[in-house]
Amino acid sequence: MAKQMSSSSEAILREQKQIRREQFFGNKGMIIGLVIFSVIVLSAVFIPMVNGVDPNVMDVVNRLKPPSAEHIFGTDEFGRDLFTRVLYGARSSLIVGCSVALLSCFFGTLIGIYASYFKVADAVLMRICEGLTAIPGILLAIALMAALGASNTNVIIALTIVYTPSVARVVRSSALVAKGRLYVEAAKVQGASSGRILWKLILPNVISPLTVQASYIFAQAIISEASLSFLGAGIPAPAASWGNILQSSKSILSKAPWAVIFPGLAVVLCVLSLNLLGDGLRDYLDPRTAGRKKK
Repeated sequence: MAKQMSSSSEAILREQKQIRREQFFGNKGMIIGLVIFSVIVLSAVFIPMVNGVDPNVMDVVNRLKPPSAEHIFGTDEFGRDLFTRVLYGARSSLIVGCSVALLSCFFGTLIGIYASYFKVADAVLMRICEGLTAIPGILLAIALMAALGASNTNVIIALTIVYTPSVARVVRSSALVAKGRLYVEAAKVQGASSGRILWKLILPNVISPLTVQASYIFAQAIISEASLSFLGAGIPAPAASWGNILQSSKSILSKAPWAVIFPGLAVVLCVLSLNLLGDGLRDYLDPRTAGRKKK
């Protein structure tokens, strides 16, 4: 009898794993987003190592050259290879986006978890978060950059402050739902410590929405960094970022449209891939559909 039950349980587990694989590979939007994003990341990491072109080397003789076999994306107003600059710009934008997503999720999780469990923390922390979210994100980022100064590190700090409150609100909402479940109440009755309840019982329930939120913040941070650099308040030249490439190219739009098209297309593709990935993760991690076959 025990062997039959064990074999039946193993069969159920195998079936659930098969269903989850089918759900993953059947989510075409998430797969497309993952492929596009992987291509962007791998290109930004490895291609500059192979071609060995310095993104800041000027060649005034070849300035404003259209796309060709020698310069795939053409050259800018200083004769710099635009393809190389877009790839180095991808590095800057991806580092900022990834750093902001990780830091804002870390601090947002701390704030949201504690706010969901302790009333005093909720009253203080969430009022601060509401005050920050009342200010448009880009305006708050510009104000912070004006105070901190333009640099990669300060862009990350400013955008982390901008996006942490939204993460905290998402985490708090999910944690409040988990807090009311029976196994959490049972742990309280048994005398479990607050730390154990928060990090062992409540935290696992916020991982799924937090993962989806992180993908959206990644995309939003890339757009915000590009916007700040375009306005001259982000990553300073001559370091390449998609925003400052667009900023320096706006004056030559009529003469060299490729100088705007390619970095703009890079931003669009990267953000689109992350949004597709986030939508796919939302569907894949949804507990209401996990382990269920599509009808």
